[in-house]
Amino acid sequence: MNPSIAWAACALSLLILAGYEFRAHTLGKHSPERVARYANARVRMHWVTALSAQPGFEIVAVQALRNSLMSATISGSTAALAAMGAVTLAGSSLMADLPHINAGGSTSLHTVLKGLLVLALFASYVCSAMAMRYYGHASFIMSMPVASPDRQALTPMAANHVHRAGLLYSWGLRLFLMVAPLVAGVVHPLAMPPVTLLLLVALHFFDQPAACVEMD
Repeated sequence: MNPSIAWAACALSLLILAGYEFRAHTLGKHSPERVARYANARVRMHWVTALSAQPGFEIVAVQALRNSLMSATISGSTAALAAMGAVTLAGSSLMADLPHINAGGSTSLHTVLKGLLVLALFASYVCSAMAMRYYGHASFIMSMPVASPDRQALTPMAANHVHRAGLLYSWGLRLFLMVAPLVAGVVHPLAMPPVTLLLLVALHFFDQPAACVEMD
């Protein structure tokens, strides 16, 4: 196929993804309640503050953080295994094609897409690993007795750790989902735009915050 059309399809897909994320970021900064990742981040910070004022709930807090830590562990392990599989399957051809990447054409695009695929999986793993790190730090603080003066002083730090961990975990899942159009592009560049649009539909529902339901 025409290399220019293939590169244009790839560029269009990446621009669509970048535009969606920019819009979500801008909307979340101005109206956090309209984007799930920002709304949930506020909920997690309120959760830290509420449990820090309730003596006897230290074990509950640590157990909840442990559950979140295990979720990040699973997503990170999955991304790491997928990255190793991608390197195993495409590593040799990727190294062979790198010297010819400046030549342009469909072969160069194929090389770029395989590189982006490995990079996205590795970034997903790094985000999940960093989320585990912050959840671990927060668990040490949240396990301290509420009546301890150190606990009260460190509560803002715990809230910040939980806030960062949640956002990083969300980005780890998001980057893993973004692998879909890259895989489609490796198979056929023209498949990238439609798969990207399908991904945006999934991300749209992924970013919808839960509605608050008032009970009578």
